[in-house]
This record gives sequence, C-alpha cells and structure tokens, in this order.
Amino acid sequence: MARITLVDDDENIVTSLSLALESQGHTVKAYFDGASGLAALENDPPDLAILDVKMPRMDGMEVLRRLRRASHLPVIILTSKDDEIDELLGFNLGADDYMHKPFSQRLLIERVKAVLRRANGGLGDEDDPEAVAPRALKRGQLTLDPARHDCLWNGLPVKLTVTEFLLLQALAQRPGFVKSRDNLMDAAYDDQVYVDDRTIDSHIKRMRRKFREVDPDFDAIETLYGVGYRYREA
Repeated sequence: MARITLVDDDENIVTSLSLALESQGHTVKAYFDGASGLAALENDPPDLAILDVKMPRMDGMEVLRRLRRASHLPVIILTSKDDEIDELLGFNLGADDYMHKPFSQRLLIERVKAVLRRANGGLGDEDDPEAVAPRALKRGQLTLDPARHDCLWNGLPVKLTVTEFLLLQALAQRPGFVKSRDNLMDAAYDDQVYVDDRTIDSHIKRMRRKFREVDPDFDAIETLYGVGYRYREA
C-alpha cells in the first residue's frame, strides 16, 4: 500500500479522510498548512500527495508550483471553489487529478487508486511482481523508460508528471498517427475519471514547455486543430 501525505487546514476532513485511507491499508501523514506540507513533501517524498487549495501560510497551488520544480510526485488537488479557472490552473501546474469539496470519500479513494496505478505503470496489487518490466521506448531524440519513469530528450532529462508521461507515451508509440483527445484521455485516465478537452490541452502545453527548456527548437508534438495531436519523429 502507499504512503500518502495529506495537506488540508480542515481538521474534520483530515481526520475522516485519514481514517478512510488508512482503512485501505495506506499510511497517511497529515499537515495543516502549506508551508509545513511542502517541507514534508520535499524532505520525505511519499507515493502521493493530496493538497487543499485554500490554506494558511502557503496555498495549495503554490505548494504544487514549488513541488513541480524538481518532482513528478503524483498530486491530487482538493478545492471548495467551484471555479473551472482554478481547475485549469491546477492542471497547468502539473496536478494529476482534481476534486471539488464536498466530495465522496469513496470516489476520492477510487481516484487515489487510479493515480497510484498510473504512477506504477498500470500495475495493480494483483499483478505478478516477477513480471517483466516494460521496455524503454526510443523515438528519435526521445527515450521513455516506463519502469523508471525516466524521460530523456537528446540525453537530457525532462521531468514529467505521471499524466504527462502517459500522454507522451501514447503519442510516441505510433509516430505520425493522430490521437484524438478522447484517445489520450483513455491512455492517461481510468474509465471512472472524466476530464474535458481543456485538461488534455493544458497537459500538452505544459509538456511542450518542459521540453523547450532543454531544447528551444522542440516541435515533436504537433497539434491538428479540431482533430487531436500526433508525435512527429525527426
């Protein structure tokens, strides 16, 4: 089971959600403000973080922004704000999933399972630990190693979140073939998780920015307006 860090200033939510997650076998560490949560995430990274947006000392978006400077740790964002701008900002900053308060604990537990499964390369608890790890994928200047969650461009590391890695892998598996947004949703999200087109677009834009930090001429991910995206192998 997973080590989960929960950062939320609502003691009732922290208590009830911690009990629910621990009943599933997870180990939970809780923090009640953003600054303390960020310090814990940086000093002792867990398997997954759950961050509230509105918190004292540092809000969840700032925690996520700072965390993403050096980590692809899976993150689920919680917010009481029913505002799609916040949701898009969260995805732009690299959140892997998003839930509005009030939320169903059962649904959140399923989201946690889904994100952890994606972070583990799609392997569930029932999978054979002796199974052969997936091979590294090489496409031109790109190397993707699912077993290590490593991404290299021209030999230089590019830090991707779990969702970004899965989206890129889906595109790079068949260079030149167009993937619709629905195709990419299926590749990166479980069936019970709905995201809209703008979420996929946000992930792609963020991914491109990361590659252009190591190669300003990066143009391997092409947009076909009204259709989807494709990977172009040089």
